[in-house]
Amino acid sequence: MLPRALELFDLAKLPRYRDKVLILDSRRALTHGNPLRAASFLAYLNPTRRIYTGIVENGNEEILGGVVQDAEEHFARLAYLAPADISTDSPLALIEHLTKQAGAWKAHQLVAEIEEDNPLFQSLRQCGFSVYSRQRIWELSYINHIPDFPYLWRKKEDQDLISIQNLQRELVPPILQQVERFTASSAGMIIQGEKLSTYLDITDGPRGIYLRPLIHPNAEHLLENLFHLLANFPNRRARAVYICVRSHHAWIEPILEDFGARPTQLKTVMVKHLVNKSREEKTLPAGAENAWANPAATIKRLDTGE
Repeated sequence: MLPRALELFDLAKLPRYRDKVLILDSRRALTHGNPLRAASFLAYLNPTRRIYTGIVENGNEEILGGVVQDAEEHFARLAYLAPADISTDSPLALIEHLTKQAGAWKAHQLVAEIEEDNPLFQSLRQCGFSVYSRQRIWELSYINHIPDFPYLWRKKEDQDLISIQNLQRELVPPILQQVERFTASSAGMIIQGEKLSTYLDITDGPRGIYLRPLIHPNAEHLLENLFHLLANFPNRRARAVYICVRSHHAWIEPILEDFGARPTQLKTVMVKHLVNKSREEKTLPAGAENAWANPAATIKRLDTGE
């Protein structure tokens, strides 16, 4: 059968897949938990986000998948596929279906994170995804040392955005900048001397706190500053803290290891470029626009502020 939107009558199927989810969006999963658990699934329907859940029935097998786009980002993310042990060819139609939904939102790219030895890595390659970077998530939750060192962090303010974007252009490879955005509305912490040298972008949720670093190689006392931030993190409570290290920041991994952080498995960051509507009308043959039609969806949210 053809892929379709998840309907209300499908909700009873979710429990059988909750322990079989392949996470493709680490940030969302680590801050909000398993996307198919009841509380997480409801939280996933956030009115400030675009969310779409699709399903395809393949014989006796059903495959679920989700795609999401944050309000200020020009790219969308594949959130998950379930079950995780599906055969390589089975999810191809669903991945294409989710890609079309991202295209209907006018996303410029679609991003997925996956281990390179996972069989579904090849499925994504078949669907037009390419490897742009690699990343490893480190958990910082078990660190409780407070150094004898001054506290230098401050919260990001609106006027810092230009400095943050300049630091991003200096550190992040151009090919990756289009899918690694630092927006005005996001929270963050800064260390600034004569010029900005260290910025940590913060995404938090009920299950965890997720950090994305912009750290200049000349930044000093990184280990001590990380200790201080973790010890004084506002409103942390008992939530886990994670930091995402992509290839261009791999030099900080030995520091994190000295810090006592716990690494997870290395993942590839895969990106598929989507055709926007104006370009599509000029380059695709007549009738091809139907492939990008917005599929009917019962369980989704659209950001009407754009």
